[in-house]
Amino acid sequence: MSYYFYILFSFHADKYYIRHTKNLPERLRKHNSNHSGFTGKYNDWKIVYSEKFVSKSEAYARERQIKKWKSIYSSCFL
Repeated sequence: MSYYFYILFSFHADKYYIRHTKNLPERLRKHNSNHSGFTGKYNDWKIVYSEKFVSKSEAYARERQIKKWKSIYSSCFL
């Protein structure tokens, strides 16, 4: 089974969304549906980057790594 780390972007929200999943097409469909939650407010999410992994723990580690970078770099501009 494969797992994916992915980054989405919404033009209308002007935001990126970073996560991991085992079923990327299904997750994108859900993000673009009218559901409760952050991504449910917009329906124009596009995959701008993804990586494939053999284990969930690897995909999750990559998610944490990228989110950590985001925190480090955003604090540089405060």
